[in-house]
Amino acid sequence: MTERAEIQAGGRFGTQVDRGVARAACPAVFIAAPASGQGKTTVTAALARMLRNQGKVVRVFKTGPDYLDPLVLAQASGQPVDQLDLWMAGEAYCRQRLFDAALEADLILVEGAMGLFDGEPSSADLAALFDLPMVIVMDVKGMAQTAAALVAGLAGFRDDIRIAGLIANACGSPRHRELIEAALPPDIPLLAAVERNANLALPERHLGLVQAEEIREDLETRFETGAKALLAEGLAEALLQLPPVTFAAVQAGATEALPSLHGQTIAVARDAAFSFIYQANLDLLERMGARLRFFSPLTDECLPPCDALWLPGGYPELHAAQLAANASMRDDIHRLFAADKPILAECGGMLYCLETLTDYDDQIHTMLGLLPGHGAMRGRRGCQGMQTADLPEGPIRGHAHHRSVSEGTPEPIAHGRRQRHPAPGEAIYRLRRLTASYLHLFFPDNPAAVASLFGQGTGHTIDTEESNGCN
Repeated sequence: MTERAEIQAGGRFGTQVDRGVARAACPAVFIAAPASGQGKTTVTAALARMLRNQGKVVRVFKTGPDYLDPLVLAQASGQPVDQLDLWMAGEAYCRQRLFDAALEADLILVEGAMGLFDGEPSSADLAALFDLPMVIVMDVKGMAQTAAALVAGLAGFRDDIRIAGLIANACGSPRHRELIEAALPPDIPLLAAVERNANLALPERHLGLVQAEEIREDLETRFETGAKALLAEGLAEALLQLPPVTFAAVQAGATEALPSLHGQTIAVARDAAFSFIYQANLDLLERMGARLRFFSPLTDECLPPCDALWLPGGYPELHAAQLAANASMRDDIHRLFAADKPILAECGGMLYCLETLTDYDDQIHTMLGLLPGHGAMRGRRGCQGMQTADLPEGPIRGHAHHRSVSEGTPEPIAHGRRQRHPAPGEAIYRLRRLTASYLHLFFPDNPAAVASLFGQGTGHTIDTEESNGCN
């Protein structure tokens, strides 16, 4: 093979090998904003649906550790949505995911987090690293020319980013649009002005957006309304005509071989109470050979036959009465615990493992009681941040975001290590093979530790359905 050889297979915009590194090209846009609450997710979802309606393949990514926005964006785009986070996932992981997406997509959309320059690393850091042109979404209610000044300031704050244009959200009138457009710098066009419309905005709840599964039909209406508004602005043509961005694959040998979970069956709770699941975690477990069996602690009577159990985060406080009433499920999980099978309980999953949970109405509900202690919800104040869980199996990076407290819990085996602050992070508990914490772990950060965490040794599957007479 020559030093640079062209390849015809794969990639809508062509792939190539350059000095042994595979590369793929695809138009890509980074959706950013000066602050949270500007409408990034609303606009990104509308863009994805607009292009999907035209028969285009749109791959969407979400910056940071968010687990709710990706569910909404996946419904809008009809494609899986992954998180891209330089600290939690690493550059190599982000690079490979973008390369893989470029092989199949007509357009890649990356939605930022918070304000453009907030956090370490920030949205701007991610966009600059992969040379992604940025579209600024700004809520322009209550200002006109000042919106243009803010965009100009964002564009000039760093010399390693490039602004492709502005989408003015919540625009009040055609005159309002004219004032903003006339004041923008010549090299930053007004790509679209989205009118103020309550039927466009996505509904929210504490910790973020309402889960997609809860309001699927309502979201469909909002997606289509947003798609029509953006289509009328000519945005589809503008985005698809952007010069393709070239993404490089991670070189062979740059990543270690994955450890094996072959033959292991992991039961994964997934329903309205437990849904804070990184798609990347599921993908990794399957790539390591694990069989995943999804079940609902809310409605199923028993666990599926399994070697291990994963109770992810979610909103157990909204469904605490139903969880408490499912005594057969509680008994089944107790049997798995008594058999010393691995159980990972994250945030909402940890609350489920405690003795009781007090909801926002001060009602106390009986939970599993695997872990001594009591959980309670608290107002609007919350705790969040990036942390590393220093487990006996090895360190795994992750994220905490909760509005509850736990009391009367046992002595933790460790605390999360914060990204930049020396104070101890979230407590990590270990009781038999149960590992519980407020932290949501990002499995691809340390596959070997994950394999040890869920590994069995004997490989004997606990047939909970048969033992408890479940069908």
